[in-house]
Amino acid sequence: MVQNRWNRHVVVMALLTGLFGLRVAGQAVQFWMPQTFLPAFASFQGSALPYSTLLLIQLLILGLMLRTCLRIGGGISVPDRRLGRGLAWFGGLYMAGSVARIAVGLAVPSAPAWFSTWIPALFHLVLAGFVLSAAHFHLHHSRPAARMLEQ
Repeated sequence: MVQNRWNRHVVVMALLTGLFGLRVAGQAVQFWMPQTFLPAFASFQGSALPYSTLLLIQLLILGLMLRTCLRIGGGISVPDRRLGRGLAWFGGLYMAGSVARIAVGLAVPSAPAWFSTWIPALFHLVLAGFVLSAAHFHLHHSRPAARMLEQ
């Protein structure tokens, strides 16, 4: 039964990983083989990082996301309340910052381009959602210390 509840977390995290993977793939296609049905390459670029650096970072993030999904789905990841609290704080701050970025982009027409590049801004919500999903897994499936001592 616990494994079924874990699977729900894996499904959510796998969907978010897939969405992020599509974003990474879309930008790569627009860099090497531009397609008219996709947004322009510049629409994917939300920072001044060189694309090679950004791609490396994105691939590392994707690898971490995939590893997390596989470890939780395979029952390898042991729920840890302390890790869950840390992820919840980080994910909450990350989500709040991501929402604030979008709000500034919508409310301030003269805001720098970083606030109005919508694809990167939306995908920061995806990444924050992944972190919060991992936090939820750790917080809701870890055993309180007192119950662990009883066993």
